[in-house]
Amino acid sequence: MATARSWPRDEDHGPATWYEAPRSRAQDKGPRSRAQDNRGHGPATRDETPRSRTRDEAPRSRAQDKGPRAGPGTGYRGDVPYRGGVYRFLLTPRWWGINVFVLLAIPFCIVMGSWQLGRFEDRVDSHREAERGAGRQEQRAAAPLEELLPVDKETSGRPARASGRYGEQFLVPDRELDGRRGSYVLTLLRTDTGRTLPVVRGWLAEGERAPAAPSGEVTVTGALQASETVGTDGVHTAGGLPRGQLGMISAASLVNLVPDDVYDAWVTLTKADSGLTAVPASAPENSGLDLKAFQNLGYTGEWFVFAGFVLFMWFRLVRREAEAARDRELGLPPETS
Repeated sequence: MATARSWPRDEDHGPATWYEAPRSRAQDKGPRSRAQDNRGHGPATRDETPRSRTRDEAPRSRAQDKGPRAGPGTGYRGDVPYRGGVYRFLLTPRWWGINVFVLLAIPFCIVMGSWQLGRFEDRVDSHREAERGAGRQEQRAAAPLEELLPVDKETSGRPARASGRYGEQFLVPDRELDGRRGSYVLTLLRTDTGRTLPVVRGWLAEGERAPAAPSGEVTVTGALQASETVGTDGVHTAGGLPRGQLGMISAASLVNLVPDDVYDAWVTLTKADSGLTAVPASAPENSGLDLKAFQNLGYTGEWFVFAGFVLFMWFRLVRREAEAARDRELGLPPETS
């Protein structure tokens, strides 16, 4: 519909000019030209048209808004949640204690786990070194016993030489060799120095009779070994053994059986006596991949799991506390379990 135009009076509008009279609501229903649509909004583009409130849209009241509006204590800025105020509970004395505990517990667990892992790696390295050194020890020349004492990781397994006369003989039961169960034949050698050396002359299968020890002066050569302990594989510590049997090869177990001054070491013969099988030398204590080594590995995993658990529980508590604080600000009732 064409726009109505009129000629204004000069006294009201100055020089005579054409002006556009206001459109009525009935006139506004008709089609409008592109020029009229673009009036007041700058140059029109094909893909973008300016947005403005329509004539029939009434202003929205605050009650009509679906989302929470900004206000003091609401924790919101406009329609976007303001999370900064929700987490202010982290500065309370109760949460200060929790945060300090977490900051101390996590590094402590990591340090302890790393220490246990280091012990396991040390056992692996010593086990490899013992395996490499076993062959070298056997190839070395036998040295006098007194030069190799006390027994340590360097001298354990080295060939030792001693002279003297055999004395009392014992059986060490429940010892396995190549998957078979039997006993060690242990004979005490009274050396020329006046002290007594336990000598394992060989391994004997179950049910067989131990041969008698050679008489007279003898010189023995065998691998030097440290005294057994409670943690050594195969030892019998429960007691109740019959006479003539020994549960553990050590000076402590022999002190009540013989009046001699016993060396805190023993040797296993390189070449066993007739009717016996030679017992190979064992690795030094705490140098093999035994149960203790894998216990260190297990403790490593436990400490690292503890560190992760502490961090997980902290995040869970923070999230639950933040949700409760947000519900209180919105006026929602607390959840009941």
